[in-house]
Amino acid sequence: MGATLVKLAGCNLIELQRRLALGAEAASLVAASADAQEALRRLESEGHLMDAVRLLAHALPNREATWWACVCVGYTAPPDRPAPERAALAAAEQWVRRQTEDLRRAALAAAQHAGFASPEAWAGVAAFWSGDTASPSAISSEAPSHPLTGIAVVGAVALASVRLNAERQRDRLARFLESGHNIAAGGPGRLAPEEG
Repeated sequence: MGATLVKLAGCNLIELQRRLALGAEAASLVAASADAQEALRRLESEGHLMDAVRLLAHALPNREATWWACVCVGYTAPPDRPAPERAALAAAEQWVRRQTEDLRRAALAAAQHAGFASPEAWAGVAAFWSGDTASPSAISSEAPSHPLTGIAVVGAVALASVRLNAERQRDRLARFLESGHNIAAGGPGRLAPEEG
């Protein structure tokens, strides 16, 4: 992990630890780390890939975390997936490009239309939960709890990692984390669609 993960620089590791549901071994690796970048490196080097996903999903800023979810979802997306799933991913990507209230609410509507059951839908939920309110109503002032975006991103990434072939999960998680590193370093994190 040579590049500095600049997008993690503002992350409070102590606060982050409270949000993550880590097992004892993973929690001790994070606790022994000086910052989020070191914690991520330790989790990955010890094989705690899903815990590394959780950490990165919660440590990245909301926009970057949502984009990471979109990249991971696109990697395993079959070409014949249903139109509502395509629409949910497209809505999340639109919000990443331009964070408007209308696009945020459109991402929720698309996720709802997709049935909240696919990785694409959870990318849409991540976009929605990244805003100023957690309520679907435009008149609500209910502020979201910050961890919500990370929770949705973990859902999208986890579902994408087992889609159609659960035996590929570890390899996929390793690819997803490479993408996440690139995004955290300020890059686009793009992945070509998975082959075979």
